[in-house]
Amino acid sequence: MRPRLTTAFAVAACFAAILACANKKTDREMIPMDQFVPSEMQGWRVRGEAETYDRETIFDYIDGAGEVYLMYDFQKVMVYRFTKTEEPDIVLELFDMGSSQDAFGIFSHAREGEDQGIGQGSEYRGGLLCFWKSRFFVCVSAERETQEAKKAVEDLARRIAEKIEVTGAKPDMLDYLPEQDLESNTVRYFHKHTTLNYHYFTASENILKLRRQTEAVLATYRPSGAYLLYIRYPDCDQAKEAFESFLTAYIPEAGESGSAQIEDGKWVAAERDHAFVIVVFDSPTQDYARTLIRAVEERISKESSEDRRDP
Repeated sequence: MRPRLTTAFAVAACFAAILACANKKTDREMIPMDQFVPSEMQGWRVRGEAETYDRETIFDYIDGAGEVYLMYDFQKVMVYRFTKTEEPDIVLELFDMGSSQDAFGIFSHAREGEDQGIGQGSEYRGGLLCFWKSRFFVCVSAERETQEAKKAVEDLARRIAEKIEVTGAKPDMLDYLPEQDLESNTVRYFHKHTTLNYHYFTASENILKLRRQTEAVLATYRPSGAYLLYIRYPDCDQAKEAFESFLTAYIPEAGESGSAQIEDGKWVAAERDHAFVIVVFDSPTQDYARTLIRAVEERISKESSEDRRDP
């Protein structure tokens, strides 16, 4: 039998809960984004005031590509320009993505190269260095890549990463990824079907019923070249509807087996596991597709069992 709470203990617990909520809000607002930014580094100085864009004005800054950010919980971006005589300008973009999960998501959207050891994940390509940490996605770029500018770009990124003292949790959806043969740089986390189609085109229509409340992971496995996709829906009914929609629209010939060999000789297989839908595209064999699906299901089952054991 559980012991009864005394009045004093109940009041203390209630106060602690209120304080925790207040602290959570304070943590989000504790350090304004502009305090991450130094006024000078290696002779480059901030020019003028920061430009700020939110969900309604993002297209004024990023014409066309702004849609990518709106697929996540993007809140705002602050843009700074650093100048130095006879050196290319350096542009700093500080994105508040609303959560650490979506900061990882936008970082994963176009990731290809090796990690640079900055923040919680980083990449450098052709004068552009991007990293994520906590709920922030940060990009630093030189308008022209020189040796000195490259060093300044890296220095600025590291200094900002150090200023962001709090780290954030990656999406727990990543815990279900089978590790064997996984090509880690291809792991994508997202919510919308437009993002899925960017990385692997399925259909013009939203046949998997993806939306803001769904969470999806897509990854590639080598050397098979198979794509693994799994999606978590808010409840089992929505997962069932999406699963049936996918089978009807994508592989109607699959029947109850949930798998079919397509025109290029490769296999597509799909299964529903409670609130999850798991799909493998471009598998060299039916057995390999089933192996990947079973590996995900085993991880989901293991995590669910551990959650049930938590007090």
